[in-house]
Amino acid sequence: MTPARYFGLIPAAGIGARMGSAIPKQYVNIAGQPMLVHALAAFAQTPMIAHTFVVVSPDDGYVDGALAASALAGRVDLSVLRVGGATRQDSVLHGLRAMREQVGDDDWVLVHDAARPGLDGELIERLIAALKGDEVGGLLALPVVDTLKRADAGQGVAETVPRERLWAAQTPQMFSYGLLRRALEQATDVTDEASAIEALGLVPKLVEGSTRNFKVTLPQDVALAELHLKGQA
Repeated sequence: MTPARYFGLIPAAGIGARMGSAIPKQYVNIAGQPMLVHALAAFAQTPMIAHTFVVVSPDDGYVDGALAASALAGRVDLSVLRVGGATRQDSVLHGLRAMREQVGDDDWVLVHDAARPGLDGELIERLIAALKGDEVGGLLALPVVDTLKRADAGQGVAETVPRERLWAAQTPQMFSYGLLRRALEQATDVTDEASAIEALGLVPKLVEGSTRNFKVTLPQDVALAELHLKGQA
């Protein structure tokens, strides 16, 4: 029986409107490199990852230059798939279909946000180790530590939400190719891969991540991400 392999899949077809930048968010420079390159480098530097696929929009005009100017140039274990869709779900599903010939149903796919440049090999290996032998899969996440308030229509406090057992989802989110593709093909209006798996009635496992692996969303997040990448936070 052939051992299962591990593949990275990074959807990077969005424009990151909330960043307000002149270029798509994933190509904004942080600590000297585009965010996307930092994310891809984490997979490239992890020996357990057999191959990494990045999904961009068909008319993306940035990815080739970003990769050519980085240490990732010419790597045979990195493929660009120009099949990105209108939503994250579309891009991941199109990417899964495009990588079909290289990946078996029982191989694992680790889907990671291009806008989480703080990922590193230790976190990837932690996720893989925690899910070894798991029948479903899971994701990196962090326990919620802040008190949560639900707002009313006027932005007043409607209620305080108990934070016990609440976790904030991160990525990578790791599931077998066959299961993930089936879940995404059947799901509607999901914002991450774990939600699609949950819709099948399955229970993904939560694996503790790291505060450095946060998602860069707003302009002020860039400075914080840079501090993490430079080891100053």
